[in-house]
Parts: sequence; C-alpha cells; structure tokens
Amino acid sequence: MFTGLIERIGEVAEMKPTPSGFRLRLQTPLAGELTPGDSLAVNGVCLTVVSADKEAVNLDIAPETIRVSALGSLKPGKSVNLERPMRADSRVGGHFVQGHVDATGTISEIRKDGDFWWLTVKFPPSLAAQIVRKGSIAVDGISLTVAGVDDRHFDVQIVPFTWEHTTLQSVKVNDLVNLECDMLGKYVLRAMEVVRK
Repeated sequence: MFTGLIERIGEVAEMKPTPSGFRLRLQTPLAGELTPGDSLAVNGVCLTVVSADKEAVNLDIAPETIRVSALGSLKPGKSVNLERPMRADSRVGGHFVQGHVDATGTISEIRKDGDFWWLTVKFPPSLAAQIVRKGSIAVDGISLTVAGVDDRHFDVQIVPFTWEHTTLQSVKVNDLVNLECDMLGKYVLRAMEVVRK
C-alpha cells in the first residue's frame, strides 16, 4: 500500500529483456535501503525488488504489468517516480494507492496557470465510472485530485512542489501515463454490480 506521495525520482539504467518480460535496473539513492522481496512503486506500479546495491535496484516487470501499464516503454535515461510502501504508523498524506494500475492514459494538454500547471489526461472508457470530480486518482503514482471530468478526459492541477519533485515536469502531450483509480470507488462500483445480479 502506498500514499501517492513521491519520495524520489530514479533513473532507468537498463531494461533487459527476459523470456517473458523485463529486468529493470534503476539508479536511486533509495537502493541502499532496499532488500530482496521489498516492494517499490515505480511510476505507480508496485514491483518487487530482486536485488539491490548502494547505487541501484533490480526489479522484474511481468507480462501482465507490461500489458496494463506504460513500464514496457521505459528506456535508459528515463526518469521515474519512486515510493516505498507506507508504514502502518505513518500519516497518509495522499490517498490509498495499491500500485495496481488500472490502465494507461494519454496526456492531451499541458498548460501553465501562474505558478501552477494543468494537465488534461485522456482515459479509456472502461474507467469512466471510477473517475469523479474532487475524487482521487494516481497518475504515474502521484496522488492527485480530479478537478474536472467528462466521459473521456479529466483535469488535474499540479502545485509547484509536485511539479518540481516528480516526473510531471518532463511529460509531453501524447505521453502515456499509468492511471490507478481510487480503490474505495472500485469497491463501491463492484458492490453495485453484485447487488444488480
């Protein structure tokens, strides 16, 4: 379980193909604090640490993760958002983020508004019932509030601190981003589906 508050930005050192996925090597100051079996959210995707040294961490990307996320398109030199799992005795400053990406979205517009930034993200129709105005959404693992939504797009406003301390500062129009809808909404939606049957 994560909070969507990014701890560090890491850099992709290597994406090595495996028989069915990839072995991802990331350079990050967090590497020295990670051990095999630990979880690490990479752009909002919960991955398992295979090995780590003082400078870098190795993680496997499975076929299903490649199918539902944008991690399969990572290249060496690319920056990624990193977050370790939340501790049971800490505050939840963002929202509950599982690291289980629902789908990818596409950045359709970026605009500046004083010191702030607006992002418009196009999402697949399958997520329409799970995205609500003033609700939470994780975009590449970053906990954000939906400021506006229609049947295919949502808007989020980015505060200067988030802009400067995440990979959002480097996104471009048409970039793919990982989306995870608020898990509370998912449970409500599932309960309604079951009740209707």
